[in-house]
Parts: sequence; C-alpha cells; structure tokens
Amino acid sequence: MEIKRDIHLNRIIARKGNGMIKVITGIRRCGKSYLLFTLFTNYLKSQGVDEQHIIKVDLEDRRNAFLRNPDALLKHIDSKFVDSQMHYILLDEVQLVPEFEDVLNSYLKITNADVYVTGSNSKFLSKDILTEFRGRGDEVHVLPLSFSEYYAFKQGDKSEAYDDYSVYGGLPAVALMATEEQKTNYLISQMQNLYLRDIVNRYAVQDETALGEVIDVIASGISTLTNPRKIANTMNTIHGTKTCDATVDRYIGYAEEAFILTRVKRYNVKGRKYIGTPYKIYFEDVGLRNVRLSFRQIEGTHMMENIIYNELRYRGYQVDVGTVESREKDPSGKEIRVQREIDFIASLGSKKYYIQSAYAIPDQEKYEQETKSFEHTMDSFKKIIIIEKSMKPRYDEHGYLMMGVKEFLLDANSLLI
Repeated sequence: MEIKRDIHLNRIIARKGNGMIKVITGIRRCGKSYLLFTLFTNYLKSQGVDEQHIIKVDLEDRRNAFLRNPDALLKHIDSKFVDSQMHYILLDEVQLVPEFEDVLNSYLKITNADVYVTGSNSKFLSKDILTEFRGRGDEVHVLPLSFSEYYAFKQGDKSEAYDDYSVYGGLPAVALMATEEQKTNYLISQMQNLYLRDIVNRYAVQDETALGEVIDVIASGISTLTNPRKIANTMNTIHGTKTCDATVDRYIGYAEEAFILTRVKRYNVKGRKYIGTPYKIYFEDVGLRNVRLSFRQIEGTHMMENIIYNELRYRGYQVDVGTVESREKDPSGKEIRVQREIDFIASLGSKKYYIQSAYAIPDQEKYEQETKSFEHTMDSFKKIIIIEKSMKPRYDEHGYLMMGVKEFLLDANSLLI
C-alpha cells in the first residue's frame, strides 16, 4: 500500500516550471527521495510526460558513483536531452557531487530544463543547498508523516493509532513496521548511527557525550521554556560536567541544521515584537524524542503539544509561542504585572489563530486557567482550545472553538470551522 504525501506533493507541483531549482529539504529518512522519485514521477507521467523527458539520478547508488564527478554528471544530463520539450531533472543526494552548485546553475538558463534536488548527510545537510543557488533556490520542506497521513495508511481504531503515533512518531519506515521491537530498534539505530553521527562528522564534534546529553535534556523538557544556560546548568548538576551555555547553543544549532529540532520564539502579542529567550524547542519527530529517553517520560500533555506544533507546520503555518501581559490585582489587592502564555500563534498570510493545547479541562478552574490569556489579546482572531479527549469541534459560550486532538489532526480544515 502506498503512503500518500499529498500536501508535500502538491507543493512541488505548484512550483513546477517556475524557473528555480526546487530543493527538497527535511530530516533524513522522512521520505524526500520517495516523494521525488516515486510520487512526483508518477504525477508527471499522469500528465503525459514520457520517461525520456524525466532524467533521474540517484547519486547515493554505487552504480552511479562515476556521476559524482561534476563534469561527468553534466555530460550525462546533457546526453539525456532529446528535443526542445521540457525535461525534468531529478537528483537525489546532490551533495555527493563536488561543485554541484555549478552543475545545477548551468541549467537555470536552459528554458526546457526543470530541476529538482534532495540532499542531506554529514558533509552537506540539505538546508545549506539553498544558499548556493544565487537566490534561485525554492525550498519544499518535508516533515515525517503527519497523523492524518499515518492514519490513512494504518487505519483501524483512531485512539490506538494516535497512541502508537505519540510513542513511535511518523518516520515512514516506522509506519511500515509491524512490531514494537522493530520500531524501537530502528529508532535507536537511526538516532545514534545516522542523525547524531551526521552532526559529529560534519562539525567535528569532539565531545559526543555532551552532544547526546544536550539532546536528552531538551527531550526531557519539550514544551517548556528554556535557554542554553538553563540546559547547561541542568547538565552540570545531573552529570557533573562543566559544559558552558555557548557550547549548548552551538549544539542546538547543529541539531536544527540537521532538522532534528526546532526552536520556537516567543511573540509579545500586544507589543508586537519577538522575545529572544527563553524559547521552546520541539522535535521534528516525537519518536526520535522518545527513543532518546528510552521511552520514559511519554507524558500525554507534552507529546500532544509537540504533535500539534508539527501539524501546524505541516499545514504551512508560521508558528510562534505567544505571550500577553496584563495588570491584575494579587490576593492582597496590590496591582501586579502578569504574563500569560498562548501555546501557539499560527499565522498564514492574513490568517492568524491562537491555540491552546490543554490536554484535559476537567473543571471551570482549569478552563479559566487555559483561556485567561485569550481575554487579554484585545483582538478578534480566532481562539482555539484542543483537548486530548475525542470531541467534535464546537464553539463554547465565550466564542472559543474547542475540539479533540484527533479531530484537529484528521481534518485539514479544522481551524477554518
């Protein structure tokens, strides 16, 4: 059964023939090659493009090792042009070619050439490719499977599928595995031997233990505000190390470049400005987060928040953590300044949504705690509360939209209701 990646596929299709180099980025093993070589190729064929106009080169394949020479690759591609019709050039793991940017830039002025590339490894993580194309690179960022993609493939009971997804994440290979043992062993191997090894090799990291400890501390504290100094202090207290905050910041940057982590800044809603630190950090895939902690600390609240964050990005939103300030009276009657948090501000063009990941709202006190920040935004943007329990979307008496997390994840239009 084919795993569909329609949102990402449609983003590539929308860029077809735009005169730029389409760069498919994303964490290793998230399905970039499959998306380009299988799904996009099938689309081209469905539109009447024949095989001879689709030039595909898997540069990771040993049989194509000779094409890692830039002049050999250029000659090979040129030899595949058969007429004046559009030719689609699809290159996988392009970083294996020295001076690859010169090769690809050579096709920017050829009117019947449309170029698509992927690439990521210890020598060249795919995010870097964009800087090499003189402003003519167009990125499509691919995430691991969303829950809707995962469930469309797995089917069955929604709650069981969500529980499994919350533990093992959405890497396509994991979705295809039948047993928990297979999934666990795969995630352990990939995290240690692929993702962290890439970082160590690329940046010549001398202290691999410290790098792992930084990832572990972040994994233990997802969805909480943090900064490099706080992480360094935690490491030094627990492990007796002497790691400085500058080193922690550098390691976080390495993990971001490898698409393992994402830092999310806070945005002051009333002041309309970003706040540097502290910030939140989320994992690109929750399965990778969980395996770092040997599947301990799988708190539903934190997993749900990370999954919602990834879903918003999957839908194309720019996502920030929101803060609102107000003047309120404490129990003694003294007026104090109070800062409250909005879990996510999701923005796309003129659209903006305030979202709280509440997990459960058992009583009025919890409801007021979760919605107090909404009251002080002083604007009319839609305000949404997502809980873990299954619940069809509905508006409450205050005009806030409430829904269950599975309903949110499985309906691409859930924010528009």
